[in-house]
Amino acid sequence: MALATTSSHAFSSCLHPRRRHRGRRNVAVSPRSEVQRREEMEIVIVGAGVAGLATAASLRRLGVGATVLEQGASLRAGGTSLTLFKNGWRVLDAIGVADELRAKHLRVQGMKMRSASPAAGGVLREFSFEEEAPGQEVRAVERRALLEALASRLPPGAISFSSKLRRVVGQQGPDGATELELEDGRRIVAKVVVGCDGVNSPIARWMGFSEPRYVGHMAFRGLARYDGAGDGGGQPFEAKVNYIYGRGMRAGFVPVSATRVYWFICFNRQSPGPKITDPAALKREALELVRGWPEDLLAVMRDTPDDAVVRTPLVDRWLWPGLAPPASRGGVVLAGDAWHPMTPNLGQGACCALEDAVVLARRLAAAAAAGGDAASSYGEAMRAYERERWGRVFPLTARAGLVGALVQWGNPAVCAARDGVVIPRLVRLGPFLEHTNFDCGLLEPPPAAAAPSP
Repeated sequence: MALATTSSHAFSSCLHPRRRHRGRRNVAVSPRSEVQRREEMEIVIVGAGVAGLATAASLRRLGVGATVLEQGASLRAGGTSLTLFKNGWRVLDAIGVADELRAKHLRVQGMKMRSASPAAGGVLREFSFEEEAPGQEVRAVERRALLEALASRLPPGAISFSSKLRRVVGQQGPDGATELELEDGRRIVAKVVVGCDGVNSPIARWMGFSEPRYVGHMAFRGLARYDGAGDGGGQPFEAKVNYIYGRGMRAGFVPVSATRVYWFICFNRQSPGPKITDPAALKREALELVRGWPEDLLAVMRDTPDDAVVRTPLVDRWLWPGLAPPASRGGVVLAGDAWHPMTPNLGQGACCALEDAVVLARRLAAAAAAGGDAASSYGEAMRAYERERWGRVFPLTARAGLVGALVQWGNPAVCAARDGVVIPRLVRLGPFLEHTNFDCGLLEPPPAAAAPSP
């Protein structure tokens, strides 16, 4: 389902961009010497995921160029979908890609909470977003479509594919620039390095962050396809989130588009266990976990191609005040999962990464427009970004972790109380979604900012 004006195949030809962009200068070197292949740049973003591409697109909208280093040969085609709430759509509106994504993805109208046990009577509670949380916007978006839409806002050559980071060499010279070494031997010196390299970020390790903490739950995720199947084609479900609760396990599914349905299973496991690389074996394991559960869930799973099923451990990192390292070090700063990985229990991982991108881009663009000492200006911009974002991401990370711990309980008495009292009588959707009212603001170029090169 092509949503972007520029496809990922077009980007894959830009392995070593030659065009000159604002904020980038190539140094003449011998192409035969790996050690001497040095490039000087203003802003480098490591990782072409949601946070990395959103940061680059936000900077460009503010008149600032940046180069994105992506270790893959093209945009990532894997993954399933991401659920975006109102705060995430506000960011996409600010960047300018929201409407093209809305056109291809269904607006979710409500939520149905159900029991996995036939004895519990099926539906425990049903919500309408319009009634419970007026103005809420919820859509599940294919990850690939989101990445392509963000990448389409960048000029040709802005993404350098097949550019895997080997190590951060460190700060170089009095101006505080940071040198990066890539696997292909290239050396890049940048005034600003933005680490958007995901949960297992090498840049976060270099900055002194601990490894993300496994929370004791695993997740299966899949994307069912209904291309031309059945009566007239298309998926048969109403645009509602279906949550199904069992003992120590929960599952759910939600329509993404006219032909796609996303589903998940979250289950307790003491340790992640060995990695399974056989797609068919992953799907068999997922189906076995929920054997005897509602048939519509099982049907969605069976309609999922083997290669569209993934299994991952759920992890997070709590940014305790005074204990966690700062989000920036010299000219290096973190954003998205590289800084604050969180469990998906609030549906805020991607939304917070998008928020990070806008806030950080706004700070960096203001520093670039102010002129003066670049190292000092960028350094203060990064610290201001951290101060602005820490109070937002730390509480959400903690809350997501606590919600996950509660809903994953397997005690029979607790589950009976959940199904008989808590969900039917006590749960209120509006207060639970209060965090989605956050507004990141617009992306308006500073007066001194010039438009980037086309």
